[in-house]
Amino acid sequence: MADSEIPESWRAALGPVLATPESRRLGGWLRAEEDSGKQIYPPRGQRLAALELTPLDAVRVVILGQDPYHGPGQAHGLSFSVPEGVRQPPSLVNIYKELRGDLDLAPPAHGNLAHWARQGVLLLNNALTVEAGQAGSHAGRGWEAITDAAVAAVAAREVPSVFILWGSHAQNKAARIPELAGEGPHLVIRSPHPSPLSAHRGFFGSKPFSRANAFLAAHGRGTIDW
Repeated sequence: MADSEIPESWRAALGPVLATPESRRLGGWLRAEEDSGKQIYPPRGQRLAALELTPLDAVRVVILGQDPYHGPGQAHGLSFSVPEGVRQPPSLVNIYKELRGDLDLAPPAHGNLAHWARQGVLLLNNALTVEAGQAGSHAGRGWEAITDAAVAAVAAREVPSVFILWGSHAQNKAARIPELAGEGPHLVIRSPHPSPLSAHRGFFGSKPFSRANAFLAAHGRGTIDW
């Protein structure tokens, strides 16, 4: 993974980790996987979409995912999001249900969350690539150090932000960030994952969207048009 691939606003924060042998191996390993004929999602040019659409100095909310969707046409670089015209995955359906219950907002007809990202919602997965049909297949290959550094860069800023942690995987990732372990100036919202397997255990009714907006407004950071 080359420093030149990272959007300008994130380079200072991510530069040290990108210089490590692990990160350099990641880029070579991805190229080798593709050269061997394996289908990798999302396609090249979309893998850093979360960082491209949400510059570091614009981040107001962070929503952490695990890894990209592994079905054809689903992943496009934003956690929980799918391109327009692609069927909404079950977790996103439940996110939209909670959005309706929380803010009484009718969900859009599509699952593309880029309009959140452009408002400062960092939709970041733990691993930014996956092999087709193989959930979690790129875990432990080097992405985690890069995405940990991105989360830490947001948490280290003095400006108050909101971290929405759905499920144990996101919560464990955030626990590695000192500024989040102590919560610092930020609001940290924890709940079960929106997956159908866990949404009824406390995700529904957790009101993350209204809580985030109330916190942002109270700290002079406006609100998100969810």
